[in-house]
Amino acid sequence: MRGLSAGARVALALAATSAVLAGCGSGADTGSAPKQTAGLVSIGAGLKGPAGLKATVYAKGPETTAAFTFDPQGRLWVSAAGLETHAHDGVYEIAKAGASPVKVISGLDDPLGLAWYQGRLYVASVGRVDVYSDFSGTRFTKHSELIAGPAADAENNLLVMAPDGRFLMGITATCDHCRPSSKYAGAIVSFAPDGGDLHVYASRIRAPFGLAFYPGTSDLLVTMNQQDNLGAQTPGDALALVGEGEDWRFPECHDQGGTACEGVPQPTAVLDKHAAVGGVAIVTGQLGPTLGTSAIVPEWTQGKVQRVALSRSGSGFSGTVMPFLTGIAHPLAIALAPDGSLLVGDWQTGTVYRVERR
Repeated sequence: MRGLSAGARVALALAATSAVLAGCGSGADTGSAPKQTAGLVSIGAGLKGPAGLKATVYAKGPETTAAFTFDPQGRLWVSAAGLETHAHDGVYEIAKAGASPVKVISGLDDPLGLAWYQGRLYVASVGRVDVYSDFSGTRFTKHSELIAGPAADAENNLLVMAPDGRFLMGITATCDHCRPSSKYAGAIVSFAPDGGDLHVYASRIRAPFGLAFYPGTSDLLVTMNQQDNLGAQTPGDALALVGEGEDWRFPECHDQGGTACEGVPQPTAVLDKHAAVGGVAIVTGQLGPTLGTSAIVPEWTQGKVQRVALSRSGSGFSGTVMPFLTGIAHPLAIALAPDGSLLVGDWQTGTVYRVERR
């Protein structure tokens, strides 16, 4: 996963060591960091989380599980991306809770982004986006490359369908703190479902990884893996509201303030440094009134999942960060299931956990 930190690129574009998601650079130590457990209790399946929740094992997916999506039939689709070891790379189907994963797509380099649209599965991987259709139960009978690149050898990250019917995709910069040669590297891009009209949606973001629209709006929340090799100036990874046309000014601005960051938006929440943040799921009551409206964000290197309590602040959001889950070695993939429960995947073991109200 070139999208991570240099030293480890954890989950595909995330970062194996500290930046599997970061996109390119984290030479930071990914050793065991203290796991914050204040206010968390045992909720089952070896996890700790807020009281009132229960955790179970939904399924055992492939090792290096990196991203999730559900199809219209309620089947879970899982991408596996190994960064440096690609034995499990591919896309898998898990037909229902408790079912074994079936590998359906092979031959892609660190596939990360998955999205279903009009009976077709879109898959983003290093240097390409592909589309698959006519699933026979064990394989797709139709396949085509939708987009080559758009930035050569760059990590294409997660996909999301925007309210206007276009896809958005984050692309990791090809270096930790230098300016990429391609305008698409270190950016969020927008394209039509047929791959046409590709353009930059938001520019100069080091590693935009997880993308989610706040339900019922066009407000896009993005997890960002920040620069890793800046010493004392190294910023924390972030959750941010990103608008079309914004310039976040990587690499000159790294949340240090001053002239370099003048006019650059502020993140909604600052997370741990070198966290290799993964996907993002937005809950609006599915997990109970105590948790309310929150963005749930895995931190791969820290072995924990954070909750960012969201509240409206003018045209944006303010966020309060607090621990949500511990007990997962390297959480990365996350998604809301059709029944409102939350699925979180462990990149290390492939275990898919389900978290729901008691």
